[in-house]
Amino acid sequence: MKLKGKIELEQGLKQIDILPLINVIFLLLIFFILTPILILPPGIKVNLPRVVTSESISSDNVEVIVNSENYIYLDGNIVNVDSLRAILKQAASRAQTVLIKADKRASLEKVVEICDMSRESGIKQINVATNQGR
Repeated sequence: MKLKGKIELEQGLKQIDILPLINVIFLLLIFFILTPILILPPGIKVNLPRVVTSESISSDNVEVIVNSENYIYLDGNIVNVDSLRAILKQAASRAQTVLIKADKRASLEKVVEICDMSRESGIKQINVATNQGR
């Protein structure tokens, strides 16, 4: 009798279906791979300084971003000073303005350096982006 019980138990274990378990593991894997992509917003995170008064500007401008580590970004890519200078000269020939989006922890020296490069390149109008409110 004991032998018969062992045979039934072994046959019962052979019938366990692993396919649903594989499906669940596969779905969890896809979830954990895609979740970070959906959570992170695109672009460069910059905390702009807040001001009480501000004006809106036109959208036809060269947008230069300086993050908190003082890296300079243009169109989402890190640029060095020489390539930024060349781009600013091209913008001056098209009479574009420069919009500087500097993180509030960015070095003032870096922002002034970009303003100075813009003036040397012939740009007439330089704007600094801020958030309105206190």
